[in-house]
Amino acid sequence: MTIIEAIFLGILQGLTEFLPISSTGHLTVAGKLMGLIDDPAAAQWWTAFIAVTQLGTLLAILIYFWKDLWNISVDFLTDNIFKRKKFSEQNFNSKLGWYIILGTIPVVIIGLGFKDIIEGAFTKDLRVIGASLIGLGVLLALSEKVGKFEKELKSIKMKDALLIGLAQCLALIPGSSRSGTTITAGLFLGLKRETAARFSFLLSVPAILGSGVLQFIQEYKNLDQSELTNLIIATIFAAISGYLTIAFLLNFLKKHTTYLFVFYRIVIGVGIFILIWFNIIMP
Repeated sequence: MTIIEAIFLGILQGLTEFLPISSTGHLTVAGKLMGLIDDPAAAQWWTAFIAVTQLGTLLAILIYFWKDLWNISVDFLTDNIFKRKKFSEQNFNSKLGWYIILGTIPVVIIGLGFKDIIEGAFTKDLRVIGASLIGLGVLLALSEKVGKFEKELKSIKMKDALLIGLAQCLALIPGSSRSGTTITAGLFLGLKRETAARFSFLLSVPAILGSGVLQFIQEYKNLDQSELTNLIIATIFAAISGYLTIAFLLNFLKKHTTYLFVFYRIVIGVGIFILIWFNIIMP
């Protein structure tokens, strides 16, 4: 991987991590077209590369939502450790902390339980990615049809957090999209589009942090200086493009539906199958 390729992949990671179009899907397609993962043995390294560059998008979340995350952390510690209160008596930020924890539990269990499959060649299969892009696109369109778009962030309850957390598990399938699955679940539960996206981003913090740090620790000893440099560069550019993408999406969803992303997902998914059919790219 060259520095230019690392910059490109970092920008692509940041752009696609927060839009409901699948960062893993886009990066894997790009990696195959660039000849970076032709060798089946590179599947685990590629999973690690994607997970670690996600730390850049995590940094984008921490910077963009620093005030929200600070208030959640302070109030959560206050209400649960320093001045313990019953859950029903805790303020909204403290409850939101619990909702994020609750919503993270399913993806931790599934992620660790199916770790070998997730890191294997099957989840780099472009047929899986293409089908996931199309299938989740259809579900997102359906959520737009049935969603009521009434609930604000303060209206979220424990049941909502758990169901959105369960939906986040689908993001372990490449092509699904973490933001795509959680935003879709939020819309089905009646959240406003911007609210669904905001909660999706907050919920992603523990999952991205855990997977990114774990993969970095596992792969660090196998990285040479060039690979480590490219990884750092990609992560930095992922942070920059990720921050800009968060700002764009939250503003976009205040006035627009998600149908643009539905159309995009289906077009890209069909495009992948066409490329495979004509042997332009190997699955």
